[in-house]
Amino acid sequence: MKKAFLFPFFFLFAFPANSQVIRGRVLDQKTREPIDFASVFFNGTFHGTTTAENGSFELDVTPYAGRTLQISAMGYKSSSLNSLIEGEFFEVLLERALYEISEVSVESKSLTRKRKAFMRIFKDEFLGLTKNAGDCYIMNEEDITFNYHTSKDTLRALSRKPLLIFNKSLGYQITYHLDKFEYDWKNNTTFFVGNIIFNMDLAPGSGNRAKIEKRRTKAYTGSCKHFFSALWTNELSREGFHVHEKESLQPVKYEKMVVSISDKKYFSYHRDLEISYNHFLSTVSFRGPGSYFAKDGFFEPEGILWYGTMSMDRIADWLPYEYSPK
Repeated sequence: MKKAFLFPFFFLFAFPANSQVIRGRVLDQKTREPIDFASVFFNGTFHGTTTAENGSFELDVTPYAGRTLQISAMGYKSSSLNSLIEGEFFEVLLERALYEISEVSVESKSLTRKRKAFMRIFKDEFLGLTKNAGDCYIMNEEDITFNYHTSKDTLRALSRKPLLIFNKSLGYQITYHLDKFEYDWKNNTTFFVGNIIFNMDLAPGSGNRAKIEKRRTKAYTGSCKHFFSALWTNELSREGFHVHEKESLQPVKYEKMVVSISDKKYFSYHRDLEISYNHFLSTVSFRGPGSYFAKDGFFEPEGILWYGTMSMDRIADWLPYEYSPK
């Protein structure tokens, strides 16, 4: 079976006696053929592995028990595993992706100009517009294609291969499995979804380590990761965050927006909330009963809609959940 083109992952695992190790196999949904080099990982972390030639995998999930495990492979729709139970063998069936955008050979000058314009929009919306974005590079951008002939209302992008990203500013090498990207020309809004895994931390061997750490701290400060880490420890005010109802402007106490069930915490409220940090404002709208979050700043994004400053974070300013400010 042809191997998927992936940036090498450097994962070393030594399983302690009390670790929670799961095992499984990734197969093609239709043919039941094993998928080798599929990525099995926790979104937004360094923690993961790849499948062997027979599609098998083994992973210690102890650090992220209770979270969803992502499975992605080139040419397939991403899937996920919940309720990771040690001792159970997981069989994951991946569905082949059907691409609505036809590949176009960009040869004419008009298409070359259009591709450059589309790529500029894609990078601005995907990587961001911050200083960090200026030093963030997609190493295989030739794998990205656009809907050149049907882009009147919406610009769509896809990549059949994972995007390999070098973030020189923050000192990370990243792989991003892009499932969907849409840019609405009329409303100037962007929607993209996918899974991200951090491959390497380049700071320890860099001569600019101090500068990189400074930029990481700046990216962390006031971010969603910072907010949820502070919310977990009930230290929002000490960390500089202030939360109030958007309409009434009444301050909201910790007990009113955090629901604790066993050892898990959920962010929830019956109205929209406004979060201020150093005079920058963000708004949170809840789409469901609550969003699970953790001490490292992780949160389930499905139950929350963000507006304002926090919604502007893009790939160039994302930090792994393992990151903690010095």
